[in-house]
Amino acid sequence: MRALVQRVLRASVTVDGRVTGAIERGLLVLVGVTASDGPADAARLAEKVVRLRCFPDEQGAMNLALGDVGGAVLAVSQFTLYGDTRKGHRPSFVAAAPPEQAERLYRAFVDAIAALGIPVAVGVFRAHMEVALVNDGPVTLLLETGGGPA
Repeated sequence: MRALVQRVLRASVTVDGRVTGAIERGLLVLVGVTASDGPADAARLAEKVVRLRCFPDEQGAMNLALGDVGGAVLAVSQFTLYGDTRKGHRPSFVAAAPPEQAERLYRAFVDAIAALGIPVAVGVFRAHMEVALVNDGPVTLLLETGGGPA
């Protein structure tokens, strides 16, 4: 699994004119799933996100995690994280997991974040979403689990 993580002051997702998820300080996490990912990847990625020390301490060093700052997660499914543009100009998405598998693992990721005690808001799977955010820093990091057997 792959996650593009952005430290935010606030973020929201709107679908058909209705806000489906919103957070204040925390992390906007765009989540991509590939065919070789399984439930262990969802759990491992959730732990990486929750324990990621990307918030500044009193000295300004990135030493604090979500729980330390009372932050939340806005998780948005993002199959395009597995877009491959090495050959030509049109992305290929053959590495992205089929929708049923991707939704199952996205939901497992969200559930694992919540089980770790972090408030989590979500987008709508397979919907056209408008994502608004105020990036803090800016801080943007790419996390990967490396895939594994389903």
